[in-house]
Amino acid sequence: MLMYQRDAEVLFPARVIAQLRDLRGWEWRRLVDRVLEAGESHPDTLAFGLMMIRMDGCMTCHSDSYRAMQGCSLCARQNVMRFKGTDKDMVRAWEEARTDIMLWLETGKVPEDLR
Repeated sequence: MLMYQRDAEVLFPARVIAQLRDLRGWEWRRLVDRVLEAGESHPDTLAFGLMMIRMDGCMTCHSDSYRAMQGCSLCARQNVMRFKGTDKDMVRAWEEARTDIMLWLETGKVPEDLR
């Protein structure tokens, strides 16, 4: 069980982003490359994290849940691979998250789903 807990964090960790690169098509890879080049504190990366928090259900994950026991890396990989939409839908979700991040940076307003 300790093996799983080492990979579980409270919210989606940026260290997992690179592992997601080759799970979908070229539009997805291009987004992941953009985020990896931006750096951990850049709004693009923060938006990617927010998108993954929403997609993975991090807000409802608990230390004793199955998702936490499998770890953030596996959970994120599974959710990206199982996503039913297109790569464009994923990029659109990232763009929506980026809008929320920019609003938060400019005004301090926290997105409704994160309250």
